[in-house]
Amino acid sequence: MAGIGKGFIDFEDLLPMIANKLGFDGLINELCNGFQLLMDKDKGVITLDSLRNNSILLGLYDLEEDELVSMMREGDIDGDGALSQMEFCVLMFRLSPQLMEESWFWIEDAIHEQFNDHSDASI
Repeated sequence: MAGIGKGFIDFEDLLPMIANKLGFDGLINELCNGFQLLMDKDKGVITLDSLRNNSILLGLYDLEEDELVSMMREGDIDGDGALSQMEFCVLMFRLSPQLMEESWFWIEDAIHEQFNDHSDASI
């Protein structure tokens, strides 16, 4: 949870607000920045140790060991025990169902924009 004002806002609520403010490219840029903060600088991936040691940089003070292990397990798509940048970004989207829903609109907009660009070029 992130403390905001007098109350608390869950991650699931915060990420869509960030996405709406920054747009898709801005959100991906922020996720990449978050990955850079959490990763093991020597290995270039997020390990359990780097997540444990660096999560404080993102204001995540109260994460329990089992929560960290669960995050790693859930995000580790290829089973190598670490999170690549892509796995981290996918995990962040999966942790926010509303953002997953909104991402379809971004995809539709991108396809529509791409289609219109190609249609205009052939005229």
